[in-house]
Amino acid sequence: MYTDIPQTIKDIKARFRLFMNGAISHSMREKGLGYKLNFGIEYPRIKEIAQDFPPSVELAQQLWNENIRECKIMATLLYPRTEVRKDIAELWIEEIQYPEIAEYATMNVFQYLPQASDTAFVWIADERPYFALCGYLLLTRLFMGKSILEERSEAEFIDQSITAIATDEPIIQKAAGNALKRFISVQRGNYKKVSKYIQELLTSTNELAVAIAKEIKEESTFA
Repeated sequence: MYTDIPQTIKDIKARFRLFMNGAISHSMREKGLGYKLNFGIEYPRIKEIAQDFPPSVELAQQLWNENIRECKIMATLLYPRTEVRKDIAELWIEEIQYPEIAEYATMNVFQYLPQASDTAFVWIADERPYFALCGYLLLTRLFMGKSILEERSEAEFIDQSITAIATDEPIIQKAAGNALKRFISVQRGNYKKVSKYIQELLTSTNELAVAIAKEIKEESTFA
């Protein structure tokens, strides 16, 4: 499809330069996003640019290999959904350094994995933070699509997510909390299945865990 991948990437970077936002780029650097290059382009614009380039595994992989924020986001948009594989997804996760990229990779690539639910459960049990993060982000996406877990998987998810919220890993705590909120919204009665755990979290000395528990209780339609 692409006869000259390096030239295509040069063309994409040229497009990025047209929309570079120095203020946003500077703000991201101040927040610790230390990419080799960050054009500060907002996601809708990157998505618009991506529409001019046909999906390609090879192009997406080469873009992913660039230590440039917009290239990594573009890679998630150009990876063909029908070609998504667990081994490639896990190689990508090993290289993710920022939650923003994990979110776009999950939304645009990982949620299209075959047997995505099974993979998500493997990831949330992984001790590596970005694997766990992507696992909870993936489950959140599946719940947004109204996926319903089997009883055994449901119990495992509740146990893992409550444990994650009680840790001292903010990005994991928040992701697990969001997944739990989506789980509750899928089916009437799901809040009752987690209510006793939420009450326990409300008495925790972990301030973020308490805040997340309050959000879950307050936002639950069935609380």
